[in-house]
Amino acid sequence: MSFETFRIAGELDAMAIAQLVNNAYRPVLGSPGWTHESDLVSGSRASINQVAALISKPDSIILMGFKDSELVACVHVEKVGRNNHIGMLAVNPALQRVGAGKQMLALAEKYICENFGSEKFIMFVVSSRSELISFYMRRSYQKTGNIMNYPLSADFGTPINPDLKIEVMEKGCTVTDICCEPKSVSPLTLAPIYQGLL
Repeated sequence: MSFETFRIAGELDAMAIAQLVNNAYRPVLGSPGWTHESDLVSGSRASINQVAALISKPDSIILMGFKDSELVACVHVEKVGRNNHIGMLAVNPALQRVGAGKQMLALAEKYICENFGSEKFIMFVVSSRSELISFYMRRSYQKTGNIMNYPLSADFGTPINPDLKIEVMEKGCTVTDICCEPKSVSPLTLAPIYQGLL
Protein backbone atom coordinates (compact mmCIF):
# COMPACT_ATOMS: atom_id res chain seq x y z
CA MET A 1 0.00 0.00 0.00
CA SER A 2 1.15 3.55 -0.76
CA PHE A 3 -0.03 6.79 0.80
CA GLU A 4 -0.81 9.69 -1.50
CA THR A 5 0.18 12.42 0.96
CA PHE A 6 1.33 13.02 4.51
CA ARG A 7 0.84 16.14 6.59
CA ILE A 8 0.96 17.46 10.13
CA ALA A 9 -2.39 17.66 11.91
CA GLY A 10 -4.03 20.97 12.73
CA GLU A 11 -6.73 21.82 15.25
CA LEU A 12 -9.53 21.05 12.78
CA ASP A 13 -8.26 17.48 12.32
CA ALA A 14 -8.93 16.43 15.93
CA MET A 15 -12.32 14.83 15.25
CA ALA A 16 -11.16 12.78 12.26
CA ILE A 17 -8.07 11.58 14.15
CA ALA A 18 -10.11 10.59 17.23
CA GLN A 19 -12.50 8.60 15.02
CA LEU A 20 -9.63 6.81 13.26
CA VAL A 21 -7.85 5.98 16.53
CA ASN A 22 -11.00 4.64 18.18
CA ASN A 23 -11.89 2.55 15.11
CA ALA A 24 -8.40 1.08 15.11
CA TYR A 25 -8.01 0.50 18.87
CA ARG A 26 -11.53 0.09 20.25
CA PRO A 27 -14.04 -1.07 17.63
CA VAL A 28 -17.05 -3.22 18.53
CA LEU A 29 -15.82 -6.44 20.15
CA GLY A 30 -15.32 -9.09 17.47
CA SER A 31 -14.52 -6.58 14.71
CA PRO A 32 -11.76 -7.48 12.22
CA GLY A 33 -8.29 -6.02 12.58
CA TRP A 34 -5.28 -7.28 14.47
CA THR A 35 -4.34 -4.08 16.30
CA HIS A 36 -7.47 -3.48 18.34
CA GLU A 37 -7.70 -4.10 22.07
CA SER A 38 -11.46 -4.17 22.64
CA ASP A 39 -11.12 -7.49 24.43
CA LEU A 40 -8.67 -5.92 26.88
CA VAL A 41 -9.90 -2.35 27.45
CA SER A 42 -13.39 -0.84 27.35
CA GLY A 43 -14.24 2.73 26.45
CA SER A 44 -12.70 5.07 23.89
CA ARG A 45 -8.96 5.30 23.28
CA ALA A 46 -8.94 9.00 22.45
CA SER A 47 -11.41 11.85 22.72
CA ILE A 48 -11.51 14.90 20.46
CA ASN A 49 -10.28 17.04 23.36
CA GLN A 50 -7.36 14.70 24.08
CA VAL A 51 -6.28 14.76 20.43
CA ALA A 52 -6.63 18.55 20.27
CA ALA A 53 -4.43 18.86 23.37
CA LEU A 54 -1.69 16.76 21.73
CA ILE A 55 -1.86 18.90 18.58
CA SER A 56 -1.49 22.16 20.53
CA LYS A 57 1.17 20.91 22.97
CA PRO A 58 4.75 22.19 22.42
CA ASP A 59 7.16 19.68 20.81
CA SER A 60 4.22 17.41 20.01
CA ILE A 61 2.70 16.67 16.61
CA ILE A 62 0.42 14.14 14.96
CA LEU A 63 1.38 12.98 11.47
CA MET A 64 -1.44 11.99 9.11
CA GLY A 65 -1.39 9.67 6.09
CA PHE A 66 -3.97 9.93 3.31
CA LYS A 67 -5.17 7.66 0.51
CA ASP A 68 -7.89 8.70 -1.96
CA SER A 69 -8.11 11.96 0.03
CA GLU A 70 -9.18 10.01 3.14
CA LEU A 71 -7.32 9.92 6.43
CA VAL A 72 -6.24 6.29 6.82
CA ALA A 73 -3.33 6.42 9.30
CA CYS A 74 -1.80 8.60 11.98
CA VAL A 75 0.95 8.61 14.61
CA HIS A 76 1.79 10.92 17.50
CA VAL A 77 5.37 11.98 18.28
CA GLU A 78 6.50 14.07 21.22
CA LYS A 79 9.93 15.27 22.32
CA VAL A 80 10.60 14.48 25.99
CA GLY A 81 14.04 15.58 27.09
CA ARG A 82 16.67 13.95 24.88
CA ASN A 83 14.26 11.20 23.82
CA ASN A 84 11.07 11.04 21.80
CA HIS A 85 7.85 9.20 22.55
CA ILE A 86 5.96 7.58 19.68
CA GLY A 87 2.35 6.59 20.23
CA MET A 88 -1.21 6.44 18.95
CA LEU A 89 -0.07 4.67 15.79
CA ALA A 90 -3.38 3.88 14.11
CA VAL A 91 -4.36 2.49 10.71
CA ASN A 92 -7.82 2.07 9.22
CA PRO A 93 -8.68 -1.59 9.99
CA ALA A 94 -9.56 -2.19 6.33
CA LEU A 95 -5.98 -1.30 5.36
CA GLN A 96 -4.08 -3.19 8.05
CA ARG A 97 -1.54 -5.90 7.17
CA VAL A 98 -0.51 -4.14 3.96
CA GLY A 99 2.41 -2.10 5.29
CA ALA A 100 0.66 1.12 6.27
CA GLY A 101 1.64 0.89 9.94
CA LYS A 102 5.25 0.20 9.03
CA GLN A 103 5.29 3.27 6.76
CA MET A 104 3.79 5.53 9.42
CA LEU A 105 6.29 4.34 12.02
CA ALA A 106 9.16 5.01 9.60
CA LEU A 107 7.70 8.46 8.91
CA ALA A 108 7.57 9.21 12.65
CA GLU A 109 11.19 8.17 13.15
CA LYS A 110 12.34 10.17 10.14
CA TYR A 111 10.46 13.28 11.26
CA ILE A 112 11.91 13.01 14.77
CA CYS A 113 15.44 12.64 13.48
CA GLU A 114 15.21 15.56 11.10
CA ASN A 115 13.30 17.95 13.35
CA PHE A 116 13.69 17.05 17.03
CA GLY A 117 16.87 15.01 17.24
CA SER A 118 16.81 12.02 19.57
CA GLU A 119 18.84 9.55 21.59
CA LYS A 120 16.02 7.01 21.82
CA PHE A 121 12.56 6.35 20.45
CA ILE A 122 10.28 5.23 23.30
CA MET A 123 6.82 3.68 23.16
CA PHE A 124 4.34 2.19 25.59
CA VAL A 125 2.53 -1.04 24.63
CA VAL A 126 -0.08 -3.12 26.44
CA SER A 127 2.05 -6.03 27.68
CA SER A 128 -0.42 -8.74 26.66
CA ARG A 129 -0.42 -7.52 23.02
CA SER A 130 2.22 -10.05 21.96
CA GLU A 131 1.56 -9.61 18.24
CA LEU A 132 2.03 -5.84 18.50
CA ILE A 133 5.18 -6.20 20.58
CA SER A 134 6.53 -8.59 17.91
CA PHE A 135 5.72 -6.02 15.22
CA TYR A 136 7.82 -3.40 17.01
CA MET A 137 10.64 -5.84 17.74
CA ARG A 138 10.87 -6.58 14.01
CA ARG A 139 11.49 -2.85 13.64
CA SER A 140 14.41 -3.02 16.13
CA TYR A 141 12.51 -1.93 19.24
CA GLN A 142 13.48 -3.82 22.38
CA LYS A 143 11.77 -4.54 25.68
CA THR A 144 13.30 -2.49 28.49
CA GLY A 145 11.96 -4.65 31.31
CA ASN A 146 10.10 -1.60 32.60
CA ILE A 147 6.51 -2.69 33.34
CA MET A 148 3.89 -0.36 34.79
CA ASN A 149 0.21 -0.43 35.69
CA TYR A 150 -2.33 0.65 33.09
CA PRO A 151 -2.65 4.48 33.41
CA LEU A 152 -6.25 4.85 34.58
CA SER A 153 -5.72 8.56 35.27
CA ALA A 154 -4.92 9.17 31.59
CA ASP A 155 -8.54 8.38 30.66
CA PHE A 156 -7.61 6.03 27.81
CA GLY A 157 -10.31 3.51 28.76
CA THR A 158 -10.87 0.98 31.55
CA PRO A 159 -9.02 -2.37 31.60
CA ILE A 160 -11.32 -5.38 31.58
CA ASN A 161 -8.65 -7.16 33.60
CA PRO A 162 -7.61 -4.83 36.45
CA ASP A 163 -4.10 -6.32 36.38
CA LEU A 164 -3.45 -5.13 32.81
CA LYS A 165 0.10 -3.83 32.43
CA ILE A 166 1.97 -1.50 30.08
CA GLU A 167 5.41 -2.41 28.75
CA VAL A 168 8.01 0.19 27.80
CA MET A 169 9.94 -0.42 24.57
CA GLU A 170 12.77 1.59 23.07
CA LYS A 171 15.00 1.87 20.04
CA GLY A 172 18.30 3.70 19.90
CA CYS A 173 18.62 6.38 17.26
CA THR A 174 21.74 5.69 15.21
CA VAL A 175 23.40 7.16 12.14
CA THR A 176 21.56 4.63 10.02
CA ASP A 177 18.32 6.13 11.30
CA ILE A 178 19.47 9.45 9.70
CA CYS A 179 19.35 11.23 13.04
CA CYS A 180 20.77 14.68 12.97
CA GLU A 181 20.56 17.99 14.75
CA PRO A 182 17.01 19.38 14.97
CA LYS A 183 16.05 21.76 12.21
CA SER A 184 12.96 23.74 11.34
CA VAL A 185 10.65 22.31 8.69
CA SER A 186 7.39 23.85 7.57
CA PRO A 187 4.35 21.53 7.58
CA LEU A 188 3.83 22.53 3.95
CA THR A 189 7.13 20.90 2.97
CA LEU A 190 6.40 17.62 4.71
CA ALA A 191 5.15 15.72 1.65
CA PRO A 192 8.22 16.23 -0.58
CA ILE A 193 10.60 15.54 2.31
CA TYR A 194 9.01 12.12 2.82
CA GLN A 195 8.48 11.28 -0.83
CA GLY A 196 10.87 8.35 -0.43
CA LEU A 197 8.41 6.68 1.95
CA LEU A 198 5.47 6.81 -0.47
